[in-house]
Amino acid sequence: MFNHILPWSEKYRPQKLSDVVGQEDIVKSLKAFVEAKNMPNLLFAGPPGVGKTTCAVALAKELFGEGFSANFLELNASDDRGIDVVRGKIKDFARSVSIGDVPFKLIFLDEGDALTTDAQQALRRTMESSSSVTRFIISANYSSRIIDPIQSRCAVFRFMPLKEESVVSSLEKVCVAEKLPHDLEALKTVYYVSEGDMRKALNVLQSSAMQAKKITSEVVHKISSRATPVEVKQLVELAVAGNFMGAREKLDSLLINYGLSSEDILLQIYREIPTIAIDEKSKIKIVAAVGECNFRLVQGANERIQIEALIAQMALLK
Repeated sequence: MFNHILPWSEKYRPQKLSDVVGQEDIVKSLKAFVEAKNMPNLLFAGPPGVGKTTCAVALAKELFGEGFSANFLELNASDDRGIDVVRGKIKDFARSVSIGDVPFKLIFLDEGDALTTDAQQALRRTMESSSSVTRFIISANYSSRIIDPIQSRCAVFRFMPLKEESVVSSLEKVCVAEKLPHDLEALKTVYYVSEGDMRKALNVLQSSAMQAKKITSEVVHKISSRATPVEVKQLVELAVAGNFMGAREKLDSLLINYGLSSEDILLQIYREIPTIAIDEKSKIKIVAAVGECNFRLVQGANERIQIEALIAQMALLK
């Protein structure tokens, strides 16, 4: 009813496991759990925007059908994640009996790596004592932040960043549904900006659609405050060729035209290094210099001085 006011990242979120793209092997396993109406505790690990939450909710909907709301509890990072929640809300829900023909309830802890260590220690005992009536799904961007006793109680599914063809095909469907003029190169640019994050890709596409009647690569780069790969590559090539002042002028152009921070430029330089026509030894030196520059930026050094120092180091390779 209110779909027209939802952000596209929610409006076009897959509602069924069969609609999830880019994670075919994981979806196949989850469908087997639905057919068997039985499953172990699960740990979904991977970067943001690749389908962890979508798969958990879609799995619950296919398992429970009309009994979804009564048998499914979702807690995310906006909720209190301390030990009191585990001892109270989670424990109470976990001990209750399921409603319907599925013999267990499902608790989904989104961004489980935000749970405190004490809360995780309390959770592991709850997972064990309520195993006959409750299953847990824990999602985390970094599985290493989940304590080993919980990891050993879960089947781990590792979600990969989405591939270009999966993101572009999904964006194509959205453009058709929204009657949005576009070209293929623009959708590839959205993928470049999103780096395999479907949620970010849809948000960039929606923002671009509100700014222009037709989606083009130029519009996408402008909306996302990203320089084009060609311009960043030109910056690196000028520096590697020993033309420090030319590279410095290009840097000024990127900073002024796109309003980029030095860290944004640094990340794009890093992505373009493999495409530069120089020997492997020089690429290694540039990557090492980028790492050192990034460390100094994180420590609070002057951004402009550090990024120009990086360009100077690349120019010295000549």
